[in-house]
Amino acid sequence: MRIKTISIAAALLLGAGLPTIVQAQSPKTIAGGFDVGPGGFPKNFNPLVATGGFTWLSTYFEPLVIWNAGLTELEGDLAKNYTMSSDQMTYTFKLVKESWHDGKPFTSKDVKFTIELAKNKASGSLLAARLGDVASVEAPDDSTVIIKLSKPNGSFLSILSQVLILPEHALAGMPPESLATSTWWSTSPVGTGPFKFKKYVTDQYVELAADDDYRGGKPKVDVLINRYFESPAAAVAALRAGEIQFTYVEPDDAASFKTDASFKVIEGGSYVVNYIGLNQKVDLFKDLKVRQAIMYAIDRNAIIESLYGGAAKPANCGYVAPQLVPEGLEAYAYDPAKAKALLTEAGWDKINGDKPITLLTYYGSPQAANVMAAIQSMLAQVGINVVPRVVDTPTYNGIVYKEGTPDWSAFPMVYAGLQNGPNPAGINPGLNKSQIPPAGFNTMRIKFDDLSAAFDKALAETDASKLDAAWQDVCKVMNKDLPWATLWVANRYGVASNKLKDFVWTPAPGGGPYAAHPETWDIQ
Repeated sequence: MRIKTISIAAALLLGAGLPTIVQAQSPKTIAGGFDVGPGGFPKNFNPLVATGGFTWLSTYFEPLVIWNAGLTELEGDLAKNYTMSSDQMTYTFKLVKESWHDGKPFTSKDVKFTIELAKNKASGSLLAARLGDVASVEAPDDSTVIIKLSKPNGSFLSILSQVLILPEHALAGMPPESLATSTWWSTSPVGTGPFKFKKYVTDQYVELAADDDYRGGKPKVDVLINRYFESPAAAVAALRAGEIQFTYVEPDDAASFKTDASFKVIEGGSYVVNYIGLNQKVDLFKDLKVRQAIMYAIDRNAIIESLYGGAAKPANCGYVAPQLVPEGLEAYAYDPAKAKALLTEAGWDKINGDKPITLLTYYGSPQAANVMAAIQSMLAQVGINVVPRVVDTPTYNGIVYKEGTPDWSAFPMVYAGLQNGPNPAGINPGLNKSQIPPAGFNTMRIKFDDLSAAFDKALAETDASKLDAAWQDVCKVMNKDLPWATLWVANRYGVASNKLKDFVWTPAPGGGPYAAHPETWDIQ
């Protein structure tokens, strides 16, 4: 069974058909900066709490099902096949025959353990909300898993693609509360993928060794290394020096590689919508006129042209994929005069005036700093005084996900991003009123009834012919009610050395996971 998706990401197969190397290197090694996007706990390698880095994690952990490299359809991974009941409430998976890297057999009990652990909020899992419709997981025999839902969920298989399966025998003895920051992830993790964990040199690199018994065949290289860098510039310097063969790069750096015959630039849509989140727990943004004013005040096209080199698309809702964007949306074209008039109508002088408002973000790149500065300047021109504050991801998460009564003044506004594809349900946890932390990612505590109803309807739609229209309705409500000030969906870039052969990288949200088949990667 295959799941059709709504958009296509770019993937590139490098070096296919290059001459065979006469004299093999020993050990043959590929090194790169494979992590893409911020992670939940940097360099702690726990896929339950990670929001990025799946390009790397999926070289040694694997999910039941996985997107292909083009992000156009799902295929089996640890599940060799699967079926779905007619009411889309029961999924049956037949598993491949595989062993964990420590030699223990992989069975259905591992799948049951992982999904139940990922559903358990006590583990710190960021997948708990997305797995909320799972009613039960059964393991009738070692090679069969049956998952029953409490209600139909058209995005369920896509959600499963993000659940990297973990070994019950290694983790069942640990209290869930201790797993989020356990040293197991960085000292002795075992997976089922083509490479197995060898060592982590703190803040420098992770080294993996080929699993000679991998079901997909012995990997073509002996060692895979993920390097860590203090800045994108340091990674680019290492790439040019030949210390690594791949890294994620900023648009300006990508342009500098396009004329260098020693490298290939890989470009594609990020499937991440960048937005300004407007905290509904503060009084500043309750009036729709204020939210509209913010949209009109920001010259998105100018930022896209000057800071993204044109490699982004304005977003007037949570989506830019054509089949999800209906006709007739308000374009919120740059109009500072209109923004000022709306603020006057809303009584902005009495609501806040020129008092500073924190604009919190976890984006720390030079490009992001320039974007924040541009937004700050444009909002200042209409009378909104924002002050950017950049923190690392764990600090950001600690602020916005805090249960109980957080300090709302610490994040009245955020500059953030959330996955909007290839599964359009990806933004539901960030906007549905049922997904307010700790249930989900709705950190701005948005409780818009019409929007939540639109999401619920789209999630429950099981008729493929009606699905795009349901997500268009979500787009319409977002555009009208502005729970976020949506900005753009930018392209992402990777640069790979031409020494690589059969190397696949896709600019997927969070780095994937997707079927990159690292066992086939090779180097001249």
